[in-house]
Amino acid sequence: MTKKSTNAPSTLDPVAVGQQAYDLIVELFPLCRSITGDGVRETLRIINKYIPLKMHEITTGTQALDWVVPKEWNIRDAYILDEHGKKIVDFKKNNLHVVSYSVPVDTHMPLSELQKHLHSLESQPNAIPYVTSYYQERWGFCMTHRERAALKEGTYRVYIDSELKEGSLTYGECTIPGKTTEEVFLSTYVCHPSLANNELSGPAVATKLAQWIKSAPRRYTYRIVFIPEMIGSACYVSQHLDAMKKNIIAGFILTCVGDDRAYSFLPSRNGGTLADKVAVHVLTHAHPDFFSYSYLDRGSDERQYCSAGVDLPVVSVMRSKYDTYPEYHTSLDDLSIVSPSGLQGSYDVLKECVTLVEENQRYRTTCLGEPQLGKRGLYPSLGAHTKETFASTLEILNFIAYSDGTNDVVDIANKINVPAWKLYTIIEKLQKVGLIEPENSPRQS
Repeated sequence: MTKKSTNAPSTLDPVAVGQQAYDLIVELFPLCRSITGDGVRETLRIINKYIPLKMHEITTGTQALDWVVPKEWNIRDAYILDEHGKKIVDFKKNNLHVVSYSVPVDTHMPLSELQKHLHSLESQPNAIPYVTSYYQERWGFCMTHRERAALKEGTYRVYIDSELKEGSLTYGECTIPGKTTEEVFLSTYVCHPSLANNELSGPAVATKLAQWIKSAPRRYTYRIVFIPEMIGSACYVSQHLDAMKKNIIAGFILTCVGDDRAYSFLPSRNGGTLADKVAVHVLTHAHPDFFSYSYLDRGSDERQYCSAGVDLPVVSVMRSKYDTYPEYHTSLDDLSIVSPSGLQGSYDVLKECVTLVEENQRYRTTCLGEPQLGKRGLYPSLGAHTKETFASTLEILNFIAYSDGTNDVVDIANKINVPAWKLYTIIEKLQKVGLIEPENSPRQS
């Protein structure tokens, strides 16, 4: 069991862990990542300095569910020169300037031809868009619409020093053994270039959670994966599905967890899993203004983890959901969008979710009828007592009332309308005096 927690997510030191997570984002931000390549490997090597990661390589051409691992892509340099030799686009200044997976090119062309390979956002004229072409070979550049509109007629040199080759897809895995082989699964992705909230907040918070999980014995085993989005989860599921379906009792996808905006929740496909119940309960009591989405709003790795036939108990707990905030998939999703306080808040919420998964089980009362609490030191010996004492006593009696072996801690907390973390001390007291005992049963959902 985890160390008892009697409070909601901590606010005593609001940015301690958050600052460390932010510092990791700053360290990782300059790297050019894609779904394969050396940028992913370097990202995982840096994370490996903080938590132990086992690296895996999946070769090009490997079937992954209905997907196939593509060629490995790496890039060294890219730019566009005008007729005067001035760089109007420079990959080394911002790695979003190149369409991810662009094939190599070194040629001259008129502006009319170059425009066919340029991408910008008229609605966000000062933002560089993030564009990819993983599964069709092409090349392209991204720039602000303001800069694109200022291009003059003439001949331009376009240069992309990249390589597509038979290689591999890389992912990292951190396994923290517990007292049982049942697993809590955490998944985050490491495939976007310099995007702070959409990309790096997830790995940063996952790294801090892994450090905390490792700090004390756990009831469950924890498996934390750092993968390329979509193709990485397809690879992982295709290689581990039987074990995942057998062992995973709850899973959480970590993405877009770094800003200071409201929290968001996206459920599993069918809902009602332990992960669904835990996440909704924690957010309802800690951040009741959270946004609740439908699985129809999916867009990340839940597309694989929760697909028909896979149906793992995996949900997403986020701050601003991907594809809903204005900076998403643009150069505006920079280090100013994430903050130590935003990261700390997400860490606290997910830490509380993990704690509740650890504490959650069914209990059965050992007493027929309502027990006499006074003789067990759980009720005031004098008849007169305060409103607060009465409320505390009522919570104890209400917990016992629903401890019939069919309700778990989340169920009871929902029924009596209290945060689950208020029940941990009650459970400890009731077990100590022998009024409840765990109902030994397989995984609970």
